[in-house]
Amino acid sequence: MGIKDQFQDKAQELSEKAKQAAQRGKSEAGERSSQAPGTREQQSQESLDDAQREAEER
Repeated sequence: MGIKDQFQDKAQELSEKAKQAAQRGKSEAGERSSQAPGTREQQSQESLDDAQREAEER
């Protein structure tokens, strides 16, 4: 195997790793964005529950 082949193999390997990292980053970002609305809904529901409890205590 010549030096040229070694460099080509290494370049291909690095390219594949970069693609995998980019895909992983996109999937993680998608998961975070899908979780964010649920978190907001949960917080607003908790706020409503707190308000109802306070109203019942009065």
